[in-house]
Parts: sequence; C-alpha cells; structure tokens
Amino acid sequence: MLERVTISYRGASYELGGGRDYFAIWAAGAPRSQPLERWPRTPEGWSAAWSRFTSVEAPGTITPAGGESAGAFSLRGALGARSSARSGAAGARAGAANARTGAVLAAALLAVGAALGIAGLFPVYLDGASLAQQPAQLVPHVIYLAVWTASAALILLGGTRLRVGALLAAGMSIVTFGFFLADAGTPIAGGAHLMGAGLALWLVCWLACAAGSALAFRIRTGGGALARPRAADLGPALMLVLGALGAAVAFAPSWDSYVLRTAAGATQAITAGNAFANPAPVIAGNVAVMAGLVAVVVGAALWRPGRQGAMLLAGAVIPMAAQAISALVQVGEATSPSLFGISPAEATQSGLTISNGLTPVFWVYCAFVLALAVSFAWMLVAPRPAVPGYQPAATAVVAAPVGAGGPETDGPGAEPAAPEDILGPA
Repeated sequence: MLERVTISYRGASYELGGGRDYFAIWAAGAPRSQPLERWPRTPEGWSAAWSRFTSVEAPGTITPAGGESAGAFSLRGALGARSSARSGAAGARAGAANARTGAVLAAALLAVGAALGIAGLFPVYLDGASLAQQPAQLVPHVIYLAVWTASAALILLGGTRLRVGALLAAGMSIVTFGFFLADAGTPIAGGAHLMGAGLALWLVCWLACAAGSALAFRIRTGGGALARPRAADLGPALMLVLGALGAAVAFAPSWDSYVLRTAAGATQAITAGNAFANPAPVIAGNVAVMAGLVAVVVGAALWRPGRQGAMLLAGAVIPMAAQAISALVQVGEATSPSLFGISPAEATQSGLTISNGLTPVFWVYCAFVLALAVSFAWMLVAPRPAVPGYQPAATAVVAAPVGAGGPETDGPGAEPAAPEDILGPA
C-alpha cells in the first residue's frame, strides 16, 4: 500500500516534508519509507522539524520544492483512505493520551520530590545541624526546590512548555547530582553517624526529581533535539562552552578567606573550600558537579531550537549561581573558631577574632557564571530563521509504501485531517 508523502523544502543533503499525521526529514534521494527523523503533525511539530532542518542543512541551499507531478497511488490506498484517516486519528488521540499520562506522572514525581525536600529542611542534615539552621546552606536548597516546582508546573501545561519544563528540570538534576554526591560523601568517608534524616530525605528528593525530569524528557511533545550548529552559530556555541569550562575550573579552588587576629595585633590569613582538599567521596561529588556543568552546557549549545536550549542552560546555571549566593551569605555569618581547631573558650581567652572574606578566584567564578547567564538571555532573544507556513499544495508529492516507515495515510481524492485549523492546506 502507498501513502501520500509531500516534500515542501529541499536542500543540498536533506528534504523536509510530511505525511498525513507527521512531519519528517529525509536524506536527499532516500526512499520515502525511511525518514531520518519524524515529528507529530502539529504546530509545535512543524516548528521543531523546520528548526532541525535549518540546523543540519547547508545555509543558502534551502528552496521550496514545487512544480513536480504527483506520484501514483495504489487502488488499495484509495479504497482504504477513510479507514486510514480514522486509524490515524485514533492513533493520534492515543498518543496524546499517553503523552498526557506521562506528563502527569512526571509532574507528580517532581512534586513528591519537592515535598520531600521541604520536609528535609528541618531534621539534621550533616554534623548535627539542619539546613534551616544554616542560611548559607538553606538558600541553594530552596532555589533547587523552586526550580523543580516551576518545572512541574510547566510540564503539566503541556506542549512546548512541557519540553521547556523537562529541559529545565533535567539540567538542574544533572548538575545537582554532584552536590548531593559530595554531601553524601561526608558520611561515606567519616561514618554513618554524620548523616542526618534531612540528608536522607534530600537524597530521595533528588532521585524523585531526576526520575520526573527524565520521564518528561522522553515525551516528544514540543519537539527539539541535539543538532550540529550552523556556521553562524559556531562562534557563540564555542564561547558558551568556554564559559562552562571557565566556571568549572574556578569552582575547584578555595573561595573562603579568613583572617585571624589576636589581641596583640598579630594576623594570619587562611583559605578554605578547595574542592580537592576533601575525602575521596566528596572529591568525586565535586568532580561530578564540574563534569555535569560542562556536559549540560555543551548540550544546550547544540540543542535546537535554541530557545529550548536556553532552558537546558538555565537548569545548569541556576544551581551554580546558587553556590555563589551561598558563599556571599556565608561571608555575613559569624565563623566559629572551632573551624580551625580552637575552642570558643580559648579564642575568648586569647582575644582571637575571625573576619570572613572571599578569594579572587570566587569573583572569577562569578564572572564566568554571569557570562553563562548572559548567554542564556541571548539565546532567548536571538533572531531565528523564520518558520514558513506548511503549504505543500505547491510542493512535490510522491508515493511511499505504508508500513515500512510511517503511518497509513490517504489516497488521492481523500480530504486531509483538519488541515485548515492545524497548519494550512495539506
């Protein structure tokens, strides 16, 4: 049986068109039964297909495909047109129902994770203190909860917003994996007695949110995919990756600076917070943060459409910015002399005082994170190639066997399914 396949645009290496309920990209001259990629026949699907096509095709080679004669259709295809249309519509409804179910489940996992995180703010987290008792630690965790909650809301809204929420949550989950691994590394290296119920709840929180973001990411609604950047985008993509590498490198050295002063006026400067001056499990977590940041930013640079890539980038930038905010909050807190192995009584007796500060490396880190944030804004507002309306009435029409690579569609003379309220005539 043959189906109607229309080719709307051609380039040097690829062709863009679609069937009755899908859009697709083919290699130039390839059999119509073997599309390279497919998207649902929706406005979002057409936008995603066009973005993908313009990202992989050589610039300047894309032209409308018109003026060619229609291919032949089998008699069986013509006789089965109405049945095919009904089957396609039923399949579309089933697919939409499955996507909605998946979206609800993904949002529920994120909501459960957020609830566990809120509950984990109050019990002991590490070393006998809760997150609620430590403002410098509380702030980033509250930011994580806010992002995961916002992602759950976007996923429930569906369509392109589902994709945006999934990318935002995925970026956040990948980068924060390293932070929670580093936190868990303390009791792993020093003993289970160091771990509180708060940390246990937050580890389960991360698992639930990561599972929810992964489930939402697998839902294809809203399109978007990794693609080779166009020549015009190579420079910005390279700068974005270099910014991520710079932030990752600046994350490792010591940020915290302390000056100890005695009553006699003697001073001693001490730095702390080096990512590699820790037990091995904590170091592994810090390395995972740096690797996760670079991986997510590279994915964001390659993601098309770019505005969706910006949300993946945001998921990586927000937790790194939260660490900078945490460091600034910590500067305003009093530092206990026990951090340096001195009891409070001994410090009082000797007139010892401690003042907090931040090292130059911290400000270098902030500069790189700010550069990534600026890149996020640029990706949101940068002009994109216009997405033309899908008008295959003036395009090439060919025949392809149904069952080899696409859903059944109509034969000649059959009316397309609701063309006017989707994307124009089909």
